[in-house]
Amino acid sequence: MRADAVRNRERIADIARQLFREKGYDAVSMDEVAKTAGVGIGTLYRHFPTKEALYDAAIQAWVETVNAAAEKSLASEGAPRDRLLAWFEAYVEFLTRHKGAAWRITSALGDDDSPFAAKCRTYLNANQRVIDTLASEGALRADVDAMQLCRLVGGVAAVVDNSELAPDAARSMLAVVADGVLAG
Repeated sequence: MRADAVRNRERIADIARQLFREKGYDAVSMDEVAKTAGVGIGTLYRHFPTKEALYDAAIQAWVETVNAAAEKSLASEGAPRDRLLAWFEAYVEFLTRHKGAAWRITSALGDDDSPFAAKCRTYLNANQRVIDTLASEGALRADVDAMQLCRLVGGVAAVVDNSELAPDAARSMLAVVADGVLAG
């Protein structure tokens, strides 16, 4: 790919990331992204044939951040409850970073036909690593299901995303979820 094409692609993805964060996925059009990025609509579609492809590119750095947060919570020396809460808080923060993403991704969990399936798998896989590690330490109940836990924490994120909830209120809801899955 030519240097100018690489620059255009990166600029388009950066602009899209900003617009998705500010307005939410549904409120952003491909035309708006092209105009804001200062490129023609043909250039946009040459790099990103669908809005979903554009969204995937826009959140690639986010995927890496989610995985790093899961690893960070696992690497910490804290008690299992503290490590689980740190992961839950990071999860909520990531889901609420883009307006409307908490509801969109949480409701698409388990739907392989959703344009957000890849994002769902990122959360589900990261969540599964946290669960597997804590379960191997005997810290979690035996019946904890990664998908259901993603939905519970995603539900908290959706409430946070659609309200003026204080961070402490979200933390207390996440503590209820954590206490419900911890062993003993």
